Amino acid sequence: MKRKLDADDAPTVEVPKQSNNDEPSFDSFGLDPRLMQAVAKSQFSTPTPVQAKVIPLALEGKDILAKSKTGSGKTAAYILPTLQSILRRKSAALQKKSTSTLILVPTRELADQVRKAFSTFSAFCAKEVKSLNLTQRVSDAVLHAVLQDSPDTIVSTPSRLMQYFNSGGVSLENISQLVIDEADIVLSYGYEDDMTAISAALPRNVQTFLISATLTPEVDELKSMFCRDATVVKIDEKEEKGEGVTQYAVRCAEDEKFLLIFVVFKLRLVRGKALIFVADVDRSYRLKLYLEQFGIKSCVLNAELPVNSRLHVVQEFNKGLYDILIAADDQEVLGGVVKRRRSTDVGEEEQEDEISDEEDQQDSRPAKKAKLANKQKDYGVSRGIDFQNVACVVNFDLPRTSKSYTHRIGRTARAGKAGMALSFVVPKDLYGKHKATSIPSARKDEQVLEKIMARQAKKGNEVKPYHFDMAQVDAFRYRMNDALRAVTRAAVHEARAREIKQELIKSEKLRKHFEENPDDLRHLRHDGEHGAVVRHQSHLKHIPDYLMPAQGRKAMSTDDVGFVALRKPDSDKRKDRKKRGSNTRRGHRGGKSKGKLDPLKSFSAKKKR
Repeated sequence: MKRKLDADDAPTVEVPKQSNNDEPSFDSFGLDPRLMQAVAKSQFSTPTPVQAKVIPLALEGKDILAKSKTGSGKTAAYILPTLQSILRRKSAALQKKSTSTLILVPTRELADQVRKAFSTFSAFCAKEVKSLNLTQRVSDAVLHAVLQDSPDTIVSTPSRLMQYFNSGGVSLENISQLVIDEADIVLSYGYEDDMTAISAALPRNVQTFLISATLTPEVDELKSMFCRDATVVKIDEKEEKGEGVTQYAVRCAEDEKFLLIFVVFKLRLVRGKALIFVADVDRSYRLKLYLEQFGIKSCVLNAELPVNSRLHVVQEFNKGLYDILIAADDQEVLGGVVKRRRSTDVGEEEQEDEISDEEDQQDSRPAKKAKLANKQKDYGVSRGIDFQNVACVVNFDLPRTSKSYTHRIGRTARAGKAGMALSFVVPKDLYGKHKATSIPSARKDEQVLEKIMARQAKKGNEVKPYHFDMAQVDAFRYRMNDALRAVTRAAVHEARAREIKQELIKSEKLRKHFEENPDDLRHLRHDGEHGAVVRHQSHLKHIPDYLMPAQGRKAMSTDDVGFVALRKPDSDKRKDRKKRGSNTRRGHRGGKSKGKLDPLKSFSAKKKR
């Protein structure tokens, strides 16, 4: 029996059938068959709780304010009904070709992620439905050309959208559906003026989706801007972030963070992919270079990298090319400079959650902070990005708020899977004892941990202490010291500079310049290919068997053997070698050697003929 082919001459996918029980199914939503094929191809068997509640309301045309945890399927909850509306309008020819759906997100990474999800669910109607990611790194001429064709859906950050709206490249007069994803943090990224302008430019009676992980005053403000009578969909508190995550905290000195992170990964106490959060960019490169000393490979994600490079890093991590990703959550260090705080609209939970640091604010340089805040406006790590199959989240540097902690650990235990979160906490009496590894934010670690434990306790979760056998761990301390001495401040600076040079080489915008100036390209490549960033110490990559604790040896894979001594010679040969050596020292010939033992007696001035 031959299988039926779709419009693209591809075999059709069997759509999920109606279930006999009372549980909701995708078939009960009455979605277009092409969308049902995409759902089946994505291996979605039954809708998640947020999808089961949002999709029927959205198909009725209601405004929706949805609160649900990360990884609960919120993206599909708004993409499927918006696609259904687009297909319905096109089949009825209700309006001329125009952009009808606008999806706003806070970061470029999330924009790329949403655009890919949109393409996945529109795979079987790709000829009818077009979408555009306005934040992608292509020339303005290319984007203007695509905009002239009026894509059905535009995905963008608010600032990028207003840039093209003000230049006449984007029209909002025919928008009928608006989605604001991660609504609780959009305004905190500095988009307040952009959102106000967008609200004024949109027509009336636009169906609005506000998708959020938490309900904050910022969400209420967006609700007043775009939808006054929204239906609130709030998923049960039991499904909040943290469920399925086993949480641990380790109290340790600042330099011991590096010792423990080495033990965790070198002895494979944690298996699977790990996401490590650090305070800033310097810290991310320092940790990467430190782990490289022990042969532990990792990749770095930070705001300095171009957006295409950041997306590439996330893709490589999701594909499993790297098991460890070190993410610089710079906005935690910037604190109130990046975050939008007004006394009139900050909720009680936010006021209690925020840990003020007057000394840090006095020591910081406002100009540098403002520059960093502007650079990171479209960058976010702990929220939005879809890191797949993360087994463990390590808070190498504890965040400054319990809310940020909740978002960080939400990167693991997604879609019903289990996960682990491990946080390093510096006690107040140990802060500042090791200047080379100290950071200002660590001074408040104990206060932040108290807030974290209280917030998790309200949700029925527990942050358990994680105990290391320090007597065994201390055996590796000298190795940690050797590695830290090799990773100097100059080495960190060189690593950052080298990565920027590599990005310049790969830049599409500089390709023409390098064609006209080949010497510049040759110099950049020379700098990238020659010279080591840090002093390599090969002995650090190998753990002698006598240093291995019993638990660590069991955790190591069978392929990783310990120290193997050289093969010892047989006893008879060893005795014979000793005898010959002693005879030689006495002036005897020893063995069958025919050579002269005394070079003075064997020397001859006559030339050989």
